[in-house]
Amino acid sequence: MSSISRRRLMTAIAGVAASAAAPRFVFAQAAPAPAAAPAATGPFTLPPLTYAANALEPHIDAKTMEIHHDRHHQAFITNLNNLAKSNPQLGSMPVENILGNLNALDDSIKFAVRNNLGGHANHTMFWEIMGPDGGKPEGEVLAAIDKDLGGLEKFQTDFNAAGGRQFGSGWVFVTVTKDGKLAIETRPNQDNPIMDGKRVLMGNDVWEHAYYLNYQNRRADYLKAWWNTVNWKKISERYAAAKAGTLTI
Repeated sequence: MSSISRRRLMTAIAGVAASAAAPRFVFAQAAPAPAAAPAATGPFTLPPLTYAANALEPHIDAKTMEIHHDRHHQAFITNLNNLAKSNPQLGSMPVENILGNLNALDDSIKFAVRNNLGGHANHTMFWEIMGPDGGKPEGEVLAAIDKDLGGLEKFQTDFNAAGGRQFGSGWVFVTVTKDGKLAIETRPNQDNPIMDGKRVLMGNDVWEHAYYLNYQNRRADYLKAWWNTVNWKKISERYAAAKAGTLTI
């Protein structure tokens, strides 16, 4: 055997030996993600949407509706049911009674109830007063808008301006008294006029999660587009309930 052939043979043997001696790396499969914890059960339930998640497009996209309703609102429900385990009175009293008397709550739960029950009340109203083919205001509601808010066009302009001025997170509402008088008000975070002994006719969520997927930082565009989703028939029903003293949240 030639010296060159012998050298090649020895090199090959050395390579095999080195390969056999080298540590072997085994890449384990990633452990499956743990199943999501089931939502806490209790006296509070997530109200279902009465229309498809994509029914408000293009003004509010389906993905935003799904995240907003199924995750954000559900989180309030889960938190409330957890609170109710050790504070059962929360599940046995009307929502408006609790929110209207927050100072009667123990300090250890007051803040959590304010945020989560306020969020539940706000969003329950929000889903209710929206829908496809919402029509236009008419009858007593339109008359009240003309009388108290300067007509529909001025009302929408002032409402949008108030929502745009709300710093950070919060809501812009129209409150209604038992004699049918309307007023535009804003609240931070998940506060609700019920906390001040008032009732809400309608309102718009100006937290970024309500619009950011489509509008990013263009809150003014969202506020303007939102009017295309308003269900005026439902708002008329709420107005009649307010005058009858039966409007809750």
